[in-house]
Amino acid sequence: MGGKPCIRGMRTTVGLLIGLVASGYSRAEILRLYPYLEEEDINQALAYGAWRVEELDLPLRVA
Repeated sequence: MGGKPCIRGMRTTVGLLIGLVASGYSRAEILRLYPYLEEEDINQALAYGAWRVEELDLPLRVA
């Protein structure tokens, strides 16, 4: 998936789930659309997204 974070090694990205939640899809709708996912997958995707936006990326300093 081009280095994008995925759910439990599946070809479903964290960004897809976060985008669905942001677009107004309910958890029940998401689980119906993607029956191989579990409620905890949505929880973990949101937790990862929240952690990632707070993470600070610093450029490497070349000596």
